[in-house]
Amino acid sequence: MKLSFEALEALDVIDRAGTFAEAAALLNRVPSALSYLVQKLETDLEVVLFDRSGRKAKLTHAGRVVVEEGRRLLAAAEQLELRAQRIQDGWETELRVCVDEVLPFANLWPYIREFDALEMDTRLRLSTEVHGATWDALISRRADIVIGATGEPPALSGIMTRPIGTLRQVFAVAPGHPLAEMPEPISLQTVTQYRCAVVSGPSRESLLRSISFDPSQPYLAVPTLATKLAAQCEGLAVGTLPATIAARAIDEGRLVTRRVTGMRETTQCHLAWREEEAGRALNWWREKFDRPDLLERFTSSP
Repeated sequence: MKLSFEALEALDVIDRAGTFAEAAALLNRVPSALSYLVQKLETDLEVVLFDRSGRKAKLTHAGRVVVEEGRRLLAAAEQLELRAQRIQDGWETELRVCVDEVLPFANLWPYIREFDALEMDTRLRLSTEVHGATWDALISRRADIVIGATGEPPALSGIMTRPIGTLRQVFAVAPGHPLAEMPEPISLQTVTQYRCAVVSGPSRESLLRSISFDPSQPYLAVPTLATKLAAQCEGLAVGTLPATIAARAIDEGRLVTRRVTGMRETTQCHLAWREEEAGRALNWWREKFDRPDLLERFTSSP
């Protein structure tokens, strides 16, 4: 490498100061030493960096390119030093936060702004999953911390969980669906005769773990909770939905709720993370969301 950070810093100061003498004073060096450094660099690169015909130190076109690119390298090096120190202090370079779709994602923005104000340069990688896929994100290390994971936590060592609230589920169908006119309560055996809508995860196992339906029941696999809601409004399938997500469609008459014998109406939601991998960024997010009423805060109307 013919370029050094010392040389790049010298070129930067010379350009800002305007003369070699003033730059040397700013760098606490004698002018002759600074001139030698630049001349050696020009010889090594076989490039003329300064036009010396006038009193001012005027950069050539090649010199300007070297100085501008050099400033970016100096800034990157400074950031690298800061990042290395923050890693030493326990701050992760990246944190992967996964939010279950049962939570309104927009409510996350104020927390991101607050985290940004710490100026720790930890990159955030945000994602959403639903039902069992949220747990899968943590197990497969696609996420470092998950918010709103529903259902029973996986029986694995090292995974820490905290309850953050209870989610109320409603069984809903389109007004024109055959189940809409049946007397209540409807038996589970009757429900399993009709196609249900399920949100597909990365594996069939996560899908079966997260949805209360018989393995032999026909199903329509959809990519998101919003698509599941739409499919049920269209009468293409039946199924349970978070009450907060189904509320508007029910109020508008696009869905009707039905009571089903033996169908669970509430689901526990969790905050979860891997204990052995908890750095300072993860702990910051954990402390913000480790609240038993978090679900109510996120889903209640302002």
